[in-house]
Amino acid sequence: MTDTMESSLSRLDEAGPADDEVVGALSDALLEARRVPGGIASLPEGLSLPDEAAAYAVQDRVARSLLGSAGPVLGWKVGAATPDATPFCAPLHRATLFFGDTRLPAGLCRVFGAEAEIVYRIGKDLPFRSDGWDEAAVRDAIASAHPAIEIFDTRFPRPFLYSRLIHLADQGNHGALVIGSGITDWASLHPVTEPVRLIVDGEVRMAHRGGNSAGDPIRLLVWLANHAAGRGMPLKAGDVVTTGSMTGTEFVPAGTVVRVEIGALAPVSVTIA
Repeated sequence: MTDTMESSLSRLDEAGPADDEVVGALSDALLEARRVPGGIASLPEGLSLPDEAAAYAVQDRVARSLLGSAGPVLGWKVGAATPDATPFCAPLHRATLFFGDTRLPAGLCRVFGAEAEIVYRIGKDLPFRSDGWDEAAVRDAIASAHPAIEIFDTRFPRPFLYSRLIHLADQGNHGALVIGSGITDWASLHPVTEPVRLIVDGEVRMAHRGGNSAGDPIRLLVWLANHAAGRGMPLKAGDVVTTGSMTGTEFVPAGTVVRVEIGALAPVSVTIA
């Protein structure tokens, strides 16, 4: 981690309205849950996060602590509830990013929620700028688009157990990201109308067009470029960004093979170990 990243994260912690004691308690609980089977039995009574700034402060503390075991932050997940809603995000470490058809390592995730998504690979650094990054600059920085399967996971005993903010703090329920072959002519892809299929053990579970609640993912990338830079973890050349589920979440058991097909992109699959 650079000194700039460290100081930026410290400023975010100090400048936000988050109660430092609550942020510290939840951060410690989430880190402990990664070390023990079964996740967190329960959170301290009355523990709640006041806002998204607090959730991101937890993410930052956990991300710093995972650098040694999970590697550097090389990606992000970003999404939004509606095309007009403020996006939300979480940083992703090298250890949970996989490329090509993949068999997930045993023990990596506790639950397996499969989601079809589109990933964009960044081709240029997008450091902090006082005047921010606009859509034209972010579009110019995109190198390629890829199909992907994100695996929803949780550090809690079961999904959706706590508030939205607490699950956001838990890396936005990220478990793993499996990224397929990409296309450099990414502008030819139309995410809001592309056909998408989620196939589980050869059975088509979902098939429709579009489906991402956020609408056009480019809006998400512009927001993330500025948000990530403000947190001291700016998007860099080579980083990958997954832009939200096109299918919702399909929970599957171990041993399942999940395949995703999105438009003209090459299919990608994951075997749940």
